[in-house]
Amino acid sequence: MSKELKTGIVSLLIIGVGIWGYNFLKRQDVFSPNARHFFVEYANINGLSEASIVTINGLQVGKVDQITFNPSPEKKGTLLVRFSLQNNFEFSKNSIAKIYPAGLMGGQNLAIVPSYSGDKAVSGDYLQGEVKSDLFSSVGEKFNPIQDKLANVLVHVDSLVVGFNQTLNQEARQSLNRSILGFEGTVYNLNKTMRSINKLLEDNKSKIDVTLDNTKKITEDVSKITEDLAKAELGKTIKKLEATIDNANGLLVGMKEGKGTLGKLVSDDKLYTNLANATKEMEELLREMKLNPKRFVHFSLFGKKPKPYNEENNNKNVSNDK
Repeated sequence: MSKELKTGIVSLLIIGVGIWGYNFLKRQDVFSPNARHFFVEYANINGLSEASIVTINGLQVGKVDQITFNPSPEKKGTLLVRFSLQNNFEFSKNSIAKIYPAGLMGGQNLAIVPSYSGDKAVSGDYLQGEVKSDLFSSVGEKFNPIQDKLANVLVHVDSLVVGFNQTLNQEARQSLNRSILGFEGTVYNLNKTMRSINKLLEDNKSKIDVTLDNTKKITEDVSKITEDLAKAELGKTIKKLEATIDNANGLLVGMKEGKGTLGKLVSDDKLYTNLANATKEMEELLREMKLNPKRFVHFSLFGKKPKPYNEENNNKNVSNDK
């Protein structure tokens, strides 16, 4: 064999090994030319790259071959992903090709979510595309609406502050400062008063304790008195008192109706007049006995008669002998 032939064979082997190595690095199997390939359209592939693996139910069944922009003018800007499957697993055209994060370190893979309803998918068909957000993207998506709302709130707060500054002129600001200083002074005085009260309580703690003890003792005494009253036959006493009041009321009613001596005395004017006249005559008789005792007790050896009753002298409280 000539050297030129050997050189040609070695060159072909080197070229073949190079092509195989290149495809191996791209995860392409040059020994499986009959592998099925499919297409998926995405608006954003979230970092999916060529040679990313393709899985079905977690099992690696293929790889991404090519990622290009869609040449169709109607779908300008969309990305067209071509992937191949070396597995004969069958699924329908309604299956979904979902991009999902490969791990926390980054990278994206493609997963086929198989559907078995509808026509069977064959090589060259288009599948529905879907993107599963990773942790940071999910947080970002959820934070974006909050960020927008926060921005709106900040704008309103800024407007409020501007309006507040425009409303508060120099005089109003000075008045507000004085109010704040006055409130600070009030708080200081309140703290001072509280300290004074605390000191007063500490200084009179013993007296307060004694007062509380006395109060407790008084409470106990009152409780004992209440208990004694509860044990006493208070009901019977009250009933007797009610009976006495009823009797007194009956007596007063009888007096008012003229029953009995007191009733007649109270209601009969004639009896009252006679009694008053008798009292007056008794008073005059006693005065006459005091002024002229000789008229009632007479001792005379010579037969001298006492002077007769003189009403004028009696009224003047003067004796008849004068």
